[in-house]
Amino acid sequence: MLDFMNFEAATSAVGDIQTKVSDISSTLEKIYPKLIDFGGKLLMAIIVYIIGSRVIKFAMKLSDKMMEKSKLDKGVQGFLKSVLKFLLYFVLLVVICGQVGIDTASIITLLGTAGLAFSLALQGSLSNFAGGILILVLKPFIVGDFINAQGFEGTVEKIDIFYTTLLTLDNKAVVLPNGTLSNGSIINVTREPMRRLDVKVPIDYSNDIKKATDVLTKVLEKEELRVKEKPVEVIVVEFGDDAIILEIHSWFLKENFAAYRSAVLTDVKKAFDENGLTIPFKQLVVHSSDEGVKVVNK
Repeated sequence: MLDFMNFEAATSAVGDIQTKVSDISSTLEKIYPKLIDFGGKLLMAIIVYIIGSRVIKFAMKLSDKMMEKSKLDKGVQGFLKSVLKFLLYFVLLVVICGQVGIDTASIITLLGTAGLAFSLALQGSLSNFAGGILILVLKPFIVGDFINAQGFEGTVEKIDIFYTTLLTLDNKAVVLPNGTLSNGSIINVTREPMRRLDVKVPIDYSNDIKKATDVLTKVLEKEELRVKEKPVEVIVVEFGDDAIILEIHSWFLKENFAAYRSAVLTDVKKAFDENGLTIPFKQLVVHSSDEGVKVVNK
């Protein structure tokens, strides 16, 4: 009797297993075509991505060659490359989504809605984007110019969509947002081929102004790096507390700024020493008497 019951339980268990296997088999038969179809679409999407990436790289190299032959400055080239690369990868993404079976129209609508919300959240970035366009169109500066803006000065190394990078004289990279840069004051130091050196030179009240003016004029006229077509000037600008202030004006090529300024200052000091002219400096005079000590700044 016990063996019969065991046999009946085993038969029932086998039947349950067969039922479950049958259900799983039926489910797999329904899912299998969908898996095959999805796998094929996924494989095709991977192939499209690989081919598309290579096409984009080729297109970017081709655009690089075309822009090198064009007369566009480097800042505009960098901006156009960034926009082109973004658009190409966006198109590739839409194509891949279409291959997988996602409705591309819905994606574009969703991206448009998300873009609107994103733009409202990132108004500063849009301001930087607009500023970048203004900089590239109006060209207050280009790559390679030395500018002074937003409290920083340096050579323009790169103009991107949202930011401009300056390289300072001590080799620091300063990244400035295009929005504030386009709305603020910009001093372009190297835009013009020539610059004027303006240096104030103090002389002692005991010195002869005419003699000092003649000495400074001769120093400037002898400078090798001076632009000979432009006249030199020496003028009296102020009677200071401690000195008569003269100012010298002389023109030079922008690439000679550091060398020319250094040469002029060195030659002025040497000429003053040779001609008995004095550059006054602050002095501290201490008078001692029975009444006490009196300190006078002179």
